[in-house]
Amino acid sequence: MAAGGVLDPRPVVRVERQRDGGGAAAGSPPASSDAGWPYSIPAVAQLLRDGLELDDLTVLVGENGTGKSTIVEAVAMAYGLGAEGGSVNGRDVTWESESPLHESVTLVRGGGASKWGYFLRAETMHGMFTYLQSSGPEQDFHSRSHGEAFWDLVSTSRFSDGGLFVLDEPEAGLSFDAQLRLVALLLELADRRGAQVLMATHSPILASVPGAALYELSDAGMHRTRWEDLAMVDHYRRYLDAPERYLRHLL
Repeated sequence: MAAGGVLDPRPVVRVERQRDGGGAAAGSPPASSDAGWPYSIPAVAQLLRDGLELDDLTVLVGENGTGKSTIVEAVAMAYGLGAEGGSVNGRDVTWESESPLHESVTLVRGGGASKWGYFLRAETMHGMFTYLQSSGPEQDFHSRSHGEAFWDLVSTSRFSDGGLFVLDEPEAGLSFDAQLRLVALLLELADRRGAQVLMATHSPILASVPGAALYELSDAGMHRTRWEDLAMVDHYRRYLDAPERYLRHLL
């Protein structure tokens, strides 16, 4: 409770664990390795079993196939955001490829939390630019580079208030400097009262955002860790120090 008796809307949401007995959400399969995809992914099974307390800024990292995008997509959809990105009002659909995980995820909203949110995912960004431009051409996204169009989008009123902001691999198309700018934006969003950020990334730059709750996903599930302990950070350091150590295995 904030000063003056006003409810503090943090956290905007948290992921509730599945209840024992018959209390799991309708349609929820058992969180076990024999339940089929995506429930057989260790990080997904752990999410449903234990839940996840989202911080002001939560970052998921890990190899391809460990469940990062599957989890952020499910949280976004359970919140009411479209699978292909956009706001709580966006319903652009070009190809239904999302997993059913959102049907098994229960979100608990914080007291007084905003219902606004926005979902950005790299793999559907081009289609979202087309949808936004055709539904109300305020800006010509397609006359800009991917990185420039990205900044045109995040600099609008869509990112000016509180709510839940979900980003899936937003580093795609962004230069080193642009990624640093995004780190600054993430810090500003996370510091905003009533705002919460959930991001999946392969970028050691975006993963380094100060104060983030950082989770590494693997075949063993997911665990909270430090930036300097990430396998991704170690590999980048080793590669930049001596690329030939990696390249000699490819040539």
